[in-house]
Amino acid sequence: MVPTKIFFTKGVGRDKDKLDSFELALRDAGISPFNLVHVSSIFPPGCKIVTKEDGLLNLKAGEIVFVVDSRVSTNEPNRLVAASVGCALPADKSQHGYLSEHEAFGETDEKAGDYAEDLAAQMLARSLGLNIDDNLKWDEREKQYKLSGQIVKTFNTTQSALGDKNGLWTTVVAAAVLVP
Repeated sequence: MVPTKIFFTKGVGRDKDKLDSFELALRDAGISPFNLVHVSSIFPPGCKIVTKEDGLLNLKAGEIVFVVDSRVSTNEPNRLVAASVGCALPADKSQHGYLSEHEAFGETDEKAGDYAEDLAAQMLARSLGLNIDDNLKWDEREKQYKLSGQIVKTFNTTQSALGDKNGLWTTVVAAAVLVP
């Protein structure tokens, strides 16, 4: 089975129980009624990015759904947590792209998202035979990726949140949901 569609989503949940905070984060992301199976980082060739709403129309409650997801939880008051999924797509749509997962403490949406996006772009660049200097800053590497003409698009989906001030579990989730 090669998925033909993909959508990106994110959510946050808070509860006295860690598992329930995860469930609430999935609910916030719109993907709680599915049996989620974590898969590795390949963006299928020819896969179309659709909105969450369009993607959900193709799924049924209880269905086994493959996701590339990131999640992190804390019960420390005011501790910043972030979950991010990065994506890098090749110019040639017959080739596969890459997805990456990144979980962090103390990183903003922007920092966590840039890191996840950079991870996906690095994996794609290596698979395409591009030699990009890993010591460059992300924005400089991003320019080189795009100037190569082989990597056409990079982006990320990131959710961050501060830990609940009263010590409830706070969970953030970001996901790329593969739709058959």
